[in-house]
Amino acid sequence: MKLVIIFGPQAVGKMTVGQELEKLTGLKLFHNHMTIELVSHFFDYGSPAGKRLVGLFREEIFEEVAKSDLPGLIFTYVWAFDLPSDREYVEHIRRIFESRGGEVYYVELEADLEERLIRNRDPHRLLHKASKRNLARSEKELLQTLEKHRLNSLDGEIQEANYIKINNTASSPDEVAQMIQKRFQL
Repeated sequence: MKLVIIFGPQAVGKMTVGQELEKLTGLKLFHNHMTIELVSHFFDYGSPAGKRLVGLFREEIFEEVAKSDLPGLIFTYVWAFDLPSDREYVEHIRRIFESRGGEVYYVELEADLEERLIRNRDPHRLLHKASKRNLARSEKELLQTLEKHRLNSLDGEIQEANYIKINNTASSPDEVAQMIQKRFQL
């Protein structure tokens, strides 16, 4: 069982890289908006009910996949490094998989803000993330989150052996997926 956590700021390419990595490895992609979009039909993601439900759905999926005979899972996440609760959440997910003998791989993506703003409007992104289709709101949230939180790690902050940081500003999703597959021999 393998868990690949792809993290980075909004519109950095986590989902599209995850889709390409899924094709290469057979690991199932569970991008963070799969639960956000489901719950947003009923409750705003930022509301207490929305956050609780997203958390419950994710927890159940992690538990079921970790004990299944699937080869693994790719999960995408926006990790705010200034929030201890985000680090605790990533550690919690890691423990779910490692407690059942799984291996965890950390993939951090970073890209220039200008490129992320372009990607934020990409039709492929909007197809899979209905809540991002209000482009003015989505761009505002992207910029506000960037001001409020640190969304990429500092050099040496992540000490995991199975870790790679990739600046994908000028790389295609399939190129990045191939880098990940090669680095971790997935």
